[in-house]
Amino acid sequence: MLYVSAIGVSEAQNDSAAAAFERLSALVGDWSGSLEWSGARSGRDAMKATYYVTGNGSALVENLIMGGVPTMTSVYHLDGADLRMTHYCAARNQPRLKASKIDNAQGILDFSFVDATNLSSPDAPHVYGLQMRLLDADHIILTFLFEGGGKRSKERIDLKRAPARPPVNGKE
Repeated sequence: MLYVSAIGVSEAQNDSAAAAFERLSALVGDWSGSLEWSGARSGRDAMKATYYVTGNGSALVENLIMGGVPTMTSVYHLDGADLRMTHYCAARNQPRLKASKIDNAQGILDFSFVDATNLSSPDAPHVYGLQMRLLDADHIILTFLFEGGGKRSKERIDLKRAPARPPVNGKE
């Protein structure tokens, strides 16, 4: 009986991660909004983002853009029953995170730190978590949890889907 229960839990986790990834894949397109730092850092700025799928639909790429220049990229993908992401940070390291909470009904995805590449020391500045809120098909909030030197900050990015560009001369 326990074996059957364990299989049911594993399948439910896999279904939840797969449904979350499918929902993330619907973010494909252009987005714009703002960012605001709180905690050890402060500041505000405009932010744009682009999302696209790659790897025959197996990965979603998120490019966060400031001043017309991509500054951070995250790649979301499934790994068996887990939803994972690697964040290519402006701090020049690559934290790898795993979804620790998936609530598809509420549009809540929380990612927790697993490890990082190119992290010069455990105290070096890096992302240690991400809170993603999929408010509706055209509005998302990303909150990157950042730490370094014993200090913590949050970078809250509020994005809305940019209107589709009309075709030029009837062509896309």
